[in-house]
Amino acid sequence: MKVLDPRGFGLVCATFAVVAGLTIAGCANRVEGVANPNAADLAAYKTEAASSSAAATSSRKAAAQTQAINDNCGQFPSTTGVGVSKYNDFINAHDSNAPDYASKRDTAASTLDEAAERVESGVNSASDSLPSDLAAKFTEYVAAARLLASETRKMTYTAPVGPLNDASRRVNDARNAVREACPKR
Repeated sequence: MKVLDPRGFGLVCATFAVVAGLTIAGCANRVEGVANPNAADLAAYKTEAASSSAAATSSRKAAAQTQAINDNCGQFPSTTGVGVSKYNDFINAHDSNAPDYASKRDTAASTLDEAAERVESGVNSASDSLPSDLAAKFTEYVAAARLLASETRKMTYTAPVGPLNDASRRVNDARNAVREACPKR
């Protein structure tokens, strides 16, 4: 029995593959022209891509806005509540002629300034993500808290209380406006 020669078998297979390839290539027709996309399909694709991009952008903006509102509204009550508490301590000390009146006045003023700084920092961090009407309410609180801190620092036992009361009303109005504008928790 004779064994097949691997070199001869390989040569026969290679020759067969070349002949088959040339036969298939010779039977193929070449189409003349330039390949262009289907105009209707292209227009539909562009419209779909633009709408998908707009939806993704809108979704990112909505998520950023929700996060900015949650961050700012979430920290507002506790941040400003400390200022209210310290201010009330000062008022009680003032009204009762307490010996620690001056230290409570200074603590109230600095706490109000700190609250204004934290609220302002939150608004600035949110940048354009915070709705403009809500940002304006936070900004009004910041201005009102700083004014109240300034009026608090001016207080002595003989100072007129009118400017302090006006500044206190402004802070209360600003706090209430923010609380009403923020989502209920």
